[in-house]
Amino acid sequence: MKKNYLLLLALLPAFASAQTKWTETKNGDITLITNQSGQRLGYAATSGVKILTVDGLAFKDLNKNGKLDKYEDWRLPVDIRAKDLAAKLSVAQIAGLMLYSRHQMIPTIPVGPFAGTYGGKPFAESGANPYDLSDQQKQFLGTDNVRHVLITSVQSPEVAAKWNNNVQAFAEGTGLGIPANNSSDPRHGTLATAEFNAGAGGTISMWPGSLGMAATFDPAETQKFGHIAAQEYRALGIATALSPQVDLATDPRWNRVSGTFGEDPKLAADMARAYIDGFQTSAGTQEISGGWGYNSVNAMVKHWPGGGAGEGGRDAHYGFGKYAVYPGNNFNEALIPFTQGAFKLNGKTGMAAAVMPYYTISFNQDTKNHENVANNYNKYIITDLLRNKYHYDGVVCTDWLVTGDETVINSFLSGKSWGMEKATVAQRHYKILMAGVDQFGGNNDAAPVLEAYQMGIKEHGEAFMRARFEQSAVRLLRGIFRTGLFENPYLNIENTKQTVGNADFMKAGYEAQLKSIVMLKNKANILPLQTGKTVYVPKKFTPAGKNFLGMPYPEKLEYPVNMETVKKYFKVTDNPEEADYALVFIASPIGHGGYDEADAKSGGNGYLPVSLQYGKYMAGTARETSIAGGDPLEKFTNRSYKGKAETSTNVSDLAMVNDTYAKMKGKPVIVSVNLSNPMVFAEFEKNANAIIADFGVQGQASLDILTGKAQPSALLPLQMPLDMKVVEGQYEDVPHDMKCYTDSEGHVYDFAYGLNWKGVIKDARTAKYGKPASRP
Repeated sequence: MKKNYLLLLALLPAFASAQTKWTETKNGDITLITNQSGQRLGYAATSGVKILTVDGLAFKDLNKNGKLDKYEDWRLPVDIRAKDLAAKLSVAQIAGLMLYSRHQMIPTIPVGPFAGTYGGKPFAESGANPYDLSDQQKQFLGTDNVRHVLITSVQSPEVAAKWNNNVQAFAEGTGLGIPANNSSDPRHGTLATAEFNAGAGGTISMWPGSLGMAATFDPAETQKFGHIAAQEYRALGIATALSPQVDLATDPRWNRVSGTFGEDPKLAADMARAYIDGFQTSAGTQEISGGWGYNSVNAMVKHWPGGGAGEGGRDAHYGFGKYAVYPGNNFNEALIPFTQGAFKLNGKTGMAAAVMPYYTISFNQDTKNHENVANNYNKYIITDLLRNKYHYDGVVCTDWLVTGDETVINSFLSGKSWGMEKATVAQRHYKILMAGVDQFGGNNDAAPVLEAYQMGIKEHGEAFMRARFEQSAVRLLRGIFRTGLFENPYLNIENTKQTVGNADFMKAGYEAQLKSIVMLKNKANILPLQTGKTVYVPKKFTPAGKNFLGMPYPEKLEYPVNMETVKKYFKVTDNPEEADYALVFIASPIGHGGYDEADAKSGGNGYLPVSLQYGKYMAGTARETSIAGGDPLEKFTNRSYKGKAETSTNVSDLAMVNDTYAKMKGKPVIVSVNLSNPMVFAEFEKNANAIIADFGVQGQASLDILTGKAQPSALLPLQMPLDMKVVEGQYEDVPHDMKCYTDSEGHVYDFAYGLNWKGVIKDARTAKYGKPASRP
């Protein structure tokens, strides 16, 4: 008997080993587990989470009840897990899931609307590490159950990764252990003065803006960007992208044109599809199921049903731009980038994970309930169209501050409850929930969501409201399950440093920049320029003003390009008489958004034209009476600006070109223009021997095109108007409806136009996306 007992003891370790199909390692406070033929797990020592072994496999006991719940079982389909967890959540916990944090800077700043403290003190005085959680972050994560966090600036990739691990450990130890789903607005933009060196890394890879990606007319390039950007996002702890912006740029004056893929519905749909496939698709060992996995980033496509038709080109971040109008009866065309692109992916993930409606009131487009309320509040726009007609069952998240009170008509930070200004904050939340929306952008506070729940009980009963909340909870939880965050939300700091901005990613971004630059004019084939020649680069004057957020900036006089980089291509002189060429770097005209507070205070209605030319423009042909109007802060409804004038804030750019032309006395003047919007080229085109246009690139990329190191291949993703009278005559909701500018060489600056060294580009791209014959 004793002999058999000893034999059994000897066999126990081998028996246990045969039953245990996982191993673990430690990396600081994080324990990492590898399941044989199963998911990788990670958990923090500080969270209190234990590991359950079931069928020899390891699972995280996130709710600490000592048994394996369905939502903890990584072998089950996402929807089963999400429904199980949603049923377990309290109403308050679901309300937390419905919140989306305000903008978070890492570390936080001491003043302003996004300020934070550490132990009650500003960061600089607190002794905290830059990756520690602020008091406010602990509050909204712990008390308000927020799990969707919007990240803006980060001190470095390493700090971002450490902050992520701290956030995830905090969340893992709270409630039912739901991880944080961190997100970001686009963060791969360029710095014009940054130099690219093959083999060198950076803080993150730099790519052209969305218009620049559209200018390549190559969806494969956009998909490559999405694939690389997703890897960098995940290495920063970001699992949701508040992008792409696929609004059609049907009105050339809109100040968000630069964030779009242009005005053409087919091109925008193809770019949207490629972008989202790139962001959402994981492959190989990184895939968990259905194309989703550890390299996947949930894409939040925006802005349903399109925000590019603001009357007069004004933007709905402001009360003065709250109305989108449809004089061309063309509402449905704006849906194409969504319905034919974002909702019909080529990859296995099928459709965009989330949708964000825009602030605008789509004026008189609700054909069922005839409500003129903002899209976020409109049941016809969200439920009847998006949910029912187009069968979208992903997350719908409002844009930021839509439930806040409007305090002033021209402030970016004012509330944007268009059409619901007289309702209470809780009533606005309830209206949005009943419209079919799941989540409230920029709201850390659960109180109005819980109050809306009580309103629903009074109207529909508790069973109805509980089911309504669980419906949204399931949608919101899918994005966290699909990306593997429940299994392992933790980052390896060294992997982050090796991934974000690595040399290969920087090179791919730079190559895309080269492919995004359009050559508009090349008189007498002056381009490519001969290197080693002497060039004159005038300094650029920027007058004092305010940015999109309303934050003031001082005037400055500086070189618009890195002169040390220029010196690697040319000799440089400050004397035009010594120069062989002049290189003039300008930006497209910048206006005041279509509103002037001083005009309103002096007895006018405040409304101005949005001009696409530098010099003074008098709106003699504008509408006598606006199509839409009305705001509680205004005593009138006619927002016409007819007879009023506007001059761009950067009119000095025009002077810079024309003055340089005079100083060069017939020697070549080369203009490089950064286009944020279409513009009137007639003011200076004849004084330029060559013109190239970009949509956000490093100055070095422009120099590589100008000197022939790379051949221009991009095409205009937008029409360039003949003049402002043409702009006034076009319809806000219709693309391709302007007469375009013809330059001194007889070339028309139309959609899909561009030059290479041989002349006007005619290729498979222009054949596929050429201007529709139905347009003038």
